[in-house]
Amino acid sequence: MKYLHLVLMLFIINSIHAQIEWMTMNEALEAQQKKPKKIFADIYTDWCGPCKQMDKNTFSNPDLIKYVNKHYYPVKFNAEGTEKVTYQDFDYTNPNYKPDRKGKRNAQHFFAHALKVNAYPTVVFFDEESNVISPVVGYRTAEQLEIYLKMIATDAYKELNTQEAWQEYQSDFEGTFKN
Repeated sequence: MKYLHLVLMLFIINSIHAQIEWMTMNEALEAQQKKPKKIFADIYTDWCGPCKQMDKNTFSNPDLIKYVNKHYYPVKFNAEGTEKVTYQDFDYTNPNYKPDRKGKRNAQHFFAHALKVNAYPTVVFFDEESNVISPVVGYRTAEQLEIYLKMIATDAYKELNTQEAWQEYQSDFEGTFKN
C-alpha cells in the first residue's frame, strides 16, 4: 500500500511540474534526421514582456505542454541571441550582437531575419523536412494557440488554401485545452 501511495504521489508531482521539453534549433534539426517530426519554435527576446507572459501563462498550460511534447520538437530561440544555427546548409549567427546590451534590445540574429520574424513573440512551425510552414505572430493563450498546434500537427493546414476554408475550419474547431 505504501508503494502505491508513493507511485501516486510521484505521478501527481510530475504532472504538476511538467514542462515543455525545449531544445535548441540545432538539436531539433538533428532529431528530425533520426525521427521526422514537425518543429514548433518559440522566437522570443529577453526584453519582450509578452514573451515572458507566454512563458508564464501559455507554456505552463498542462494540455499545451502534453500536446507540444508529443507532436513537435519544441524549440526556444532568442531572436537577439548568439546561438549559431545551421539551417539548410547555411550557418546563421548574430555578428552585430553587443554583449553590453544583453537583456536590452540588441541586433537581430540572422536566423530570425531569414525567417522574416520582426515582432515578438512569434511562433514558427516547420514541417518534418525543416521547411517553414507558417509563423504565428503575437501573444497567444494556450486556448488560442491550440487551433494552430492541432491544424499543423494533423496536416489539416494543407487543405486550407482559401480564406473561406480557414474561416470554416475555425468555426468548426472545438478546442479541448483548459485554463
